[in-house]
Order: sequence, then C-alpha cells, then structure tokens
Amino acid sequence: MSSSKPKATDSPAEGDAPPVLSTIDGALGHLTLNRPRQINALSIPLIQQFSAQLDAWAGDDAVQAVLVDGAGERGLCAGGDIKALYAGIVSGEGPGSFFSDEYAMNAAIAHYPKPYVAIMDGITMGGGIGIAGHGSVRVVTETSQLAMPETAIGLFPDVGALYLLARAPGEIGTHMALSGARLGAAAAIEAGLADHFLTRRRVPELVARLARDGRSVLDGFERDLERDFERDFEWDFEWDFEWDFEWDEAPADTGFAAGAREWIDACYRGDDVDEMLARLDARPEDAARQAAATIRAMSPTSVKVTLRALRDAASMTVDEVLAQDLSLVHRFLTVPDLREGIRAQVIDKDRNPRWDPASLDEVSDADVSRFFD
Repeated sequence: MSSSKPKATDSPAEGDAPPVLSTIDGALGHLTLNRPRQINALSIPLIQQFSAQLDAWAGDDAVQAVLVDGAGERGLCAGGDIKALYAGIVSGEGPGSFFSDEYAMNAAIAHYPKPYVAIMDGITMGGGIGIAGHGSVRVVTETSQLAMPETAIGLFPDVGALYLLARAPGEIGTHMALSGARLGAAAAIEAGLADHFLTRRRVPELVARLARDGRSVLDGFERDLERDFERDFEWDFEWDFEWDFEWDEAPADTGFAAGAREWIDACYRGDDVDEMLARLDARPEDAARQAAATIRAMSPTSVKVTLRALRDAASMTVDEVLAQDLSLVHRFLTVPDLREGIRAQVIDKDRNPRWDPASLDEVSDADVSRFFD
C-alpha cells in the first residue's frame, strides 16, 4: 500500500521472516504486521512480538506516537490464525497461550499511554478489530472492510469487540455481532469503529507527518485520566484530538444503504433472537430478510451466547469485557461447534457446518447461562 511501510516479506520463505516489522522513523514508532500471504493473521509469535514492542515504546521518550498497519495489499488483519487453532483442537493440544496473549494485547492497546494510530486499509476483521478498534486514532480507507464474523465458525465476537459493538449507535452492533455484516469506511465511522477517512494514496503522507512532526501533528492533544478505584485501580483513558491534518471525506457508497439504519434499529431491539428474526422476516427490504437467513445459518449456540454477552458488555469496562471473553472462549473450546465451524468454512470449505444443537429452538436459556457460570 505504501512505500512508507517497513519492507514486507511475501515469499516462499515468509515463515522465516519476523511476523512484525518495527522501525522508529523520527518521532514515530511504526509496526507492520508481516504475514501478508495470510492477510496478516495473528499467531502467538506475532502477538508476543507486537506486545513486547508496544511495551518497550511506551517507556521510550523518543517515540511520541505509534502507527500500525499491515503488509501487503489485502488488509490490515483478517483475524486470528484459525487454521493453527483448528490444528490445536484436532491434536488435543488446544490453543496454548493464544487467547490469553491476544486479549492482554488488546487491553494494552486500549490503555496505551501514547497516540496509537491504526490504518484499517482493506480487510480488518476479528482479531484485526482487536488490533485497531481499541486504538486512539482509527483510520479507514476506500478499501476498508470491517467485520466480526465469528458466529459463522462457532465462536463469538471476542478481542473486546463487544465493548465497541455495545456502544455503537442504535442496533448496528447487534447486527454486526449476530450476522457478521461487513462495514465499509463511512459505515465504520458511523458505527464508532473508526474515526477518520483517508484515501489509501494519502496514507504515506500521514505516516511522514507523524514521523516528522510527532505530537505537533496532534495540535491541542489532551489526555483525560480517570482513576477508577472500584476496578483494581486501573486507568481509563479518554482521548481528545484536534488534528493539524486534513482528512478526506468517506465516499457515500461505503456507508449504510438508504433506509438500512431504520430496519436495523427496529428489528434488533430487545434480548430475544427469535423475535428479532421474526421482525427481520416481516420487513420489505431484501437486506433485512437476507440478514435473517444469514443469522439462521450461523451456529445457534454462538448466536444466542453472543447476544447475551453483547447486552452484558454495555455495562462493562473494556477490561471486564476482555475477562468475559477469556472465560467464554474456554467454554466454546469444550463444545463441538467451533471445530465444526472452522472445518466447514476454512479447512474443507464445504460451507455446510453441522451445528450441534442444529437450531436456535434447541438452545435453551439454561444452555446459554452455562457459558456464563
């Protein structure tokens, strides 16, 4: 995407290349996810290297801001390396430290003490939302495609994404969480998952400005800290930026279709999946009825657990959501849908998962509650 990136490796020897490229350019610490053939899918080595570099730069006065992007032209990050996860499930070895390392990284990003600029060019899904969505400055381009599609593989939107989706306007977050809907640039900004739009050809300009001017680009930069004595003395950060930088306007065709917000907000209200589906079925819009069909094709267990977790997340801190994520993911590892979903969608690619239970009617409230006990 940009000549300003550290040189990426996309060759048969990619496995020998570092999974994260890190450079300091002027005042800017620049991290590039470097697994382009896998659309920069997150692995344990990548997460650990990324986290270690973030930690080092947090205490380095020479680094005034951090920018994160992805190698290659396809996207920032397609999510976790679910082929590796599948191999661990099949072998009985499990995921190792993947999820605990990933969620700790998400928390570090959410509380990072310096401007953290994420370039969500291209595909930014699943774990990619965790890399970018908790940052202080989130930039989308004309190629951006944001989604949390985990219910399609028998999981749930993790990486703290439910914290973000629970705070999206109206019921956008519910639509995304249950159906895995993809958002373009303008829709992502409306949903609160991104802050600014920049055409991808201008991304090198932003990188150069940050490297050259550092915090002076952030004219009037302020950080408000609120000490929360009720939650283990953790800090909550709220950023207020006044940029000395001219952003672009997101194209209208990357936003929600005309009228979409009306049916999304009307249909996804409440806490009952069956009622939501009935309202979607009754709508005149093809997109609404297609959303209902899509949700019915997802793991029934995932859909119902996701809705409960999403509603709970509305009253949680980001750290509490991540703690809930870690508890839930270990529950999902004990039921068959995750293995089956990955098999159907990624390994065999027959797109015909055999969910167990097979229908929403078969997933009781008690079944859902067991995930939260």
